[in-house]
Amino acid sequence: MRAENSVLTVKKMTKRFQGTTALKEVSMELFNQEILAIMGENGAGKSTLMKILSGLYPGSETEGSIFLHGEEVLFESPIDSENMGIAMIYQELNLELDLSVTENICLGRLPLNKVGLIDWQKAEVIAVEALERLNLTLDMAATVRNLSPSMQQLICIARALVRNPSILILDEPTSVLTSSETDMLMEIINHLKEQGMACIYISHKLDEVYKLCDRIVILRDGYYISQYLKQEGYDSERIIEDMIGRKLNVMYPSIEKTIGEEVLRIEELKVPHTSAYGKDIIEDVSFNLHRGEILGLCGLVGSGRSETINAIFGSIPRTNGKIIIEGKEVNINSTRDAMRNGVGLLTEDRKKNGFIGTMSISHNMTLTILEKIKKLFLIDRKKESEKARYFFEKLSIKAPGLETLISSLSGGNQQKVILSKWLLTDLKILMLDEPTRGIDVGSKSEIYKIINNLAKEGVSIIVISSEISELLAICDRFVVLGHGVVQTELSKEDASEMAILRASSNT
Repeated sequence: MRAENSVLTVKKMTKRFQGTTALKEVSMELFNQEILAIMGENGAGKSTLMKILSGLYPGSETEGSIFLHGEEVLFESPIDSENMGIAMIYQELNLELDLSVTENICLGRLPLNKVGLIDWQKAEVIAVEALERLNLTLDMAATVRNLSPSMQQLICIARALVRNPSILILDEPTSVLTSSETDMLMEIINHLKEQGMACIYISHKLDEVYKLCDRIVILRDGYYISQYLKQEGYDSERIIEDMIGRKLNVMYPSIEKTIGEEVLRIEELKVPHTSAYGKDIIEDVSFNLHRGEILGLCGLVGSGRSETINAIFGSIPRTNGKIIIEGKEVNINSTRDAMRNGVGLLTEDRKKNGFIGTMSISHNMTLTILEKIKKLFLIDRKKESEKARYFFEKLSIKAPGLETLISSLSGGNQQKVILSKWLLTDLKILMLDEPTRGIDVGSKSEIYKIINNLAKEGVSIIVISSEISELLAICDRFVVLGHGVVQTELSKEDASEMAILRASSNT
């Protein structure tokens, strides 16, 4: 690609925070009608660079230069960036869920009529035209809360298109999408490229990047490391090594272990739908789990995977069903009941209900054992520190110390802290809902190693993941949910991506 085709140039960009330099003289270019992937581990500097380009970090607080179409620009706010043709789609969707499709798409740019009132007819025309660019037709009066995550993602993109950007930045846009929804989004991004738009695409999913992106730029520890062109062929091994700074011997480590006796049996579980009154999302689900076994709980989005394990954990109600642990029926109606019976849950949304962001690593780790570390009516800080430090070192958590706020950690290290919270308990059964979502490739390998070691030590594990390749690599057996019931069970030998997908869709 030639320099005259450049739409965006970043030269020697540096961003310093108190005590750390997040970006160190990074230079990069984005070319006309290009889809460029920015890749790297959590903490590599990707988000910092995108926040600079979107104006969230004022240009006056950075060192370096930004050029748009050959002219130097300075962004002091997101409005500056937006007005100069850059639109950012964040991983965490920024929507007003109780407003309509039209209102969300035109939010901030609602047209006014001659008397200064909102011209709703014109607003709907603008919203419809934005959706047409995405080859999408929706009920414009529909409340956004009732739409699927993929539709909500597309509304975010449509809202960006109303601003007529020349550059679209997408941060982990498929993190909550199914494989078919991801394929649809990738088609739309290619369609926008054909219309003349340039895109910056951030994702930890290598297969997705290889399929969609024309070029990959890799950052590590705040530095520009390398770039690769699709036309020259992507070398996964070299790309991963550049990202993590070392050779990754194996993505999915395997260990010798023995699967023992039955530890958990679920019989005739029924769970009401969390958002549709009078309906059951789980109608009749039965399965079992053995000591040291890793069981994959599979199914399409909406099949009730998360609801099943949350009902077992007592965080949502069930209307029927027996939970039998080590041969005895147990009564689990709350998370406290679950913990008493040796059951732990790593939730799908770690930021929402996995940790307390205003608390330190050590405080988050010991939330599950406060009764064990209290001294009279106070927490024994020495005992708390000893307990936390053991897993801080054992799981190689990357942080300055135990008093570091968990919110400042990368996604992979946050997951390690949450895992530690459960490892400190008398754990028999651990349920993991999307344990590697939004985590870089190096941290994924470390999480898989932790899961395998727990199974080797005799912990029984249930894993939910939207990445079937991940389940196939780490699980010993598979239960596939669909239409509120178990569609099939598959052994490791019989399981394949096609077999799981076929059972999930009941075809």
